[in-house]
Amino acid sequence: MSVPESIARRAAELREQINYHNYRYYVLDQPEIPDAEYDRLMRELQRLESQYPELITPDSPTQRVGAKPAEGFGEVRHLIPMLSLENCFSEDELRSFDRRVKERLGRTGAVRYCAEPKFDGLAVSLRYEQGYLVMGATRGDGYVGEDVTQNVRTVRSIPLRLRGESPPSVFEARGEIFMPKAGFEILNRKLAARGEKTFVNPRNAAAGSLRQLDPAVTASRPLAFYAYGWGEYQGIELPEFHSEMLEQMRQWGFPVSHEVKVVQGIEGCLAYYMDMEKRRPELPFEIDGVVFKVDSLAQQEILGMTSRAPRWAIAHKFPAQEEMTRLLDVEWQVGRTGALTPVARLEPVFVGGVTVSNATLHNMDEIERKDIRIGDTVVVRRAGDVIPEIVAVVKQRRPADARKIELPKKCPVCGSDVVRGEGEAIARCSGGLYCPAQRKGSILHFASRRAMNIEGLGEKLVDQLVEKGWVEHVDDLYRLTASQLAKLDRMGPKSAANLIESIERSKNTTMPRFLFALGIREIGEATAKLLAEHFGTLEALEKAALEDLKTEKDTSLKPEQRYPRLQAVPDIGPAAATHICHFFSQDRNRQIIANLLNVGVHWPPVKAKREGPLTGKTYVLTGALDHWTRDEAKAALESLGAHVSESVSKKTTAVIMGKDPGSKLDKARQLGVPILDEAAFETLVKGT
Repeated sequence: MSVPESIARRAAELREQINYHNYRYYVLDQPEIPDAEYDRLMRELQRLESQYPELITPDSPTQRVGAKPAEGFGEVRHLIPMLSLENCFSEDELRSFDRRVKERLGRTGAVRYCAEPKFDGLAVSLRYEQGYLVMGATRGDGYVGEDVTQNVRTVRSIPLRLRGESPPSVFEARGEIFMPKAGFEILNRKLAARGEKTFVNPRNAAAGSLRQLDPAVTASRPLAFYAYGWGEYQGIELPEFHSEMLEQMRQWGFPVSHEVKVVQGIEGCLAYYMDMEKRRPELPFEIDGVVFKVDSLAQQEILGMTSRAPRWAIAHKFPAQEEMTRLLDVEWQVGRTGALTPVARLEPVFVGGVTVSNATLHNMDEIERKDIRIGDTVVVRRAGDVIPEIVAVVKQRRPADARKIELPKKCPVCGSDVVRGEGEAIARCSGGLYCPAQRKGSILHFASRRAMNIEGLGEKLVDQLVEKGWVEHVDDLYRLTASQLAKLDRMGPKSAANLIESIERSKNTTMPRFLFALGIREIGEATAKLLAEHFGTLEALEKAALEDLKTEKDTSLKPEQRYPRLQAVPDIGPAAATHICHFFSQDRNRQIIANLLNVGVHWPPVKAKREGPLTGKTYVLTGALDHWTRDEAKAALESLGAHVSESVSKKTTAVIMGKDPGSKLDKARQLGVPILDEAAFETLVKGT
């Protein structure tokens, strides 16, 4: 089947547009269109090439993955060796390098250097012939590397064809393939969710991703590339300076770091080093130092090289960010929201420029995934001002008496139950209204606009009230006096009187607001409203929670069969039910609630939810409807007795789908929940 001229012309236009936008995004870092528009162009080109395979060209942006998995990597001999760099670790060593450069050049003035970040990834060589990518290879031992051509083709920031009308007949670009920090975090989360082994750091992730026998796996990994040099070339003349050649490479379509800078003399080098070290934590990629290269290519030629490294370049390394030490113990800290965070007590070790004796362990999922035990030798990482963390265990050094780390059953601060909901990584103290560690957070939430709506009670004022010991629990707010408040910083008699009036006004509330104000985990405004409508009174809810708690340890029941009274409420699943039960099981929480009622907090009787033909059914809206706003559709369903939820679950009766639906639609399909379009929705609400 011949390709119509209009189709061929459109495919060529799409290739040009996509390649242009790749250049804007990856090289210039100045995208002109949103991701959705880019995806639309790519999908259109894929559709045309699928319909007319004759349109497919080697440089088409759709051809990032196409080869079958390799049985092994072939060898590639570098015609010009990919030498390593000499390292230095101090200012004195860098000054010695500069002095040697000047001595060999026979000059006394400042040398012009090209300064670049030292990327922490995998060095590669990319060979182009007549402007097309024909070979990709790893550095290997500097003389022989591995053929990873099909894999480097999948890295979106690597051009498949050079830009410009007259590219060099042969050009070998050299640079680093790496994994940006954000992509590394996402990849590890996905691997952990699938129960697969995670990577220790972005460098290992980049190396492991590039050396996959199946290019499709490499394509699925968030790899990026920066060019910083070149090897063989034909058909071009080099400019005067290294930095100018990097700019020429940028014009050809290679990504070159925007952190590359020309500096003068040793003082310029030191200033660049200190600036990059300071900004290192903010960079979107990992670097382990900076590289200084004599910028003049003529001077590079004079300086020459040794058998292993050029004399015209040096890597000034940052202090080590990873070191080994021993895990002595684990302590548990309780945050403002009740989250328990394990903190590792370490044998002090010098890492990242400071002595580290504590490190975060994040949560029990991380501890179990990494199999960390007390007594282990561990690898500790510190990056800038980021809290040090344990990234790996050296299991070969595990002692026989190493102890497993156990999650506390009781809060180390207040003694309340520690609760870890079904499928949750974070464990929390259930003494929300009582626990001193959560005091300020619980007061601020209690007083917030959508809860008890106590105007004028902000964070700084709460800090003072807690620090003076005037407010230990939320019920103490109702015992404050205007004369007492007037003594606080920035509080005159009028402001104090206004706050007391606002506190007094808050006593007249509603049951949903009061439940939300208690700060029970998983209980937002909508869920608080459902609980109030279902149980009618606080006493009935408390009784149901205490009864349901008896089912928690019953292993004969599935999670969805436990907490039968609470899970009878729409939107209440095992996780929310767990938190409600444990909250009401704490004597001190119930005492604070009693105190609040005793000081006059009250609400009118809860009106029973309107019954209707859709009573007991739960719907979820996703996407934009043509003839209904979200609020109108919700009101129509609720007027018929239905409950409208924000999330899809097994309890969902149906999902109502409009244009551009989100992830809720995917979840509905996954769970087998019925999906209604707008016409079916209208039939439902108008015909019921």
